[in-house]
Amino acid sequence: MEQSQGGIGLVEVTSMDAVPKVPHRTATPLPELAPPPTDMVGPGDVLEVSIYEAGVSLFGGTQSTLAAPAFDPSAKVHTLPPSRVNDDGDIVIPYAGRIHVVGKTIDEIQDQIRRSLRGLTQNPQVLVTARDVITNSVIVSGEVARPGRLVLQTNRETLSDIVALAGGYRGRAADLDVRVMRGQHSTELPLSELLDNPALDVRAYPGDRIALISDPRTFTILGAAGRIDQIALTHSNMTLAQAIASAGGPNPNLGDPKAIFVFRYVPDANGQTKPVVYHINMMQAGSFFLAQRFALQDRDVIYFGNARANQPSKLIQLISQLFSPILTVTSTVQVLQNSKN
Repeated sequence: MEQSQGGIGLVEVTSMDAVPKVPHRTATPLPELAPPPTDMVGPGDVLEVSIYEAGVSLFGGTQSTLAAPAFDPSAKVHTLPPSRVNDDGDIVIPYAGRIHVVGKTIDEIQDQIRRSLRGLTQNPQVLVTARDVITNSVIVSGEVARPGRLVLQTNRETLSDIVALAGGYRGRAADLDVRVMRGQHSTELPLSELLDNPALDVRAYPGDRIALISDPRTFTILGAAGRIDQIALTHSNMTLAQAIASAGGPNPNLGDPKAIFVFRYVPDANGQTKPVVYHINMMQAGSFFLAQRFALQDRDVIYFGNARANQPSKLIQLISQLFSPILTVTSTVQVLQNSKN
């Protein structure tokens, strides 16, 4: 049961009801969009157009090496210089003029060029290939092995697929966040949760900007512990029992296993954060099971209390440190006097 003192909540962890629930960061859902065709063309894409002609050639060119039955053996092929789709979504084809191609697939563009050349050349056949793809790609940045532009081959790639295709992440998954920007929307979630929960591994969409951001998560050990340190959370579901072990447990000479405290800020019903202190007595056998269910959070502070029985020993140690120089000088004087006698 939680008590309050001076605006600080006090919780005695004596049962599972007192163990705080495992926190999960709520990611803002991205708009779900149907995957576009993988060969849809957009501004900035570079297209290569080859035109096959039989009989009298409008474009000239060389004789085709394709001898399939669908082609006239005398057909000639002319490959136009690469065409970049301009900001208006157009390319220019000689004799056919300006053709609007943005938002269309490669097959649709081939049919469009072929129709525009009818009556100008005999039964033209058109082959269009995407040389440089800008539209059907995502930008990957941050803590990945190969940041840059990544072309989506199937439009079924998920966020974890994108990280893998970019060479994998650098560092520890527990220290990384995945930030996705899709149009005017964005979301962010820990990479470790993305890898552990397939439901969060949403499908990437052309135009997404995906960044892996380093955000190390740590907890702090203070008081009479085996070590006083700031320690990294090795994984997203690290427990208090593991944290106590990482700290070396209570100092055997100074620490009190009955007095282990966890300090953290907890959101209340109004969305405001308030300080809460959790107390657990590790001299009770049941506390070992509770500590295995007590999930740590980023920036938790674990304090190991001092044993009351050690207060006299501290006083004696302090007196010894203060008076040992005087005792040393006195004993030295006595030795010198005895030697003279």
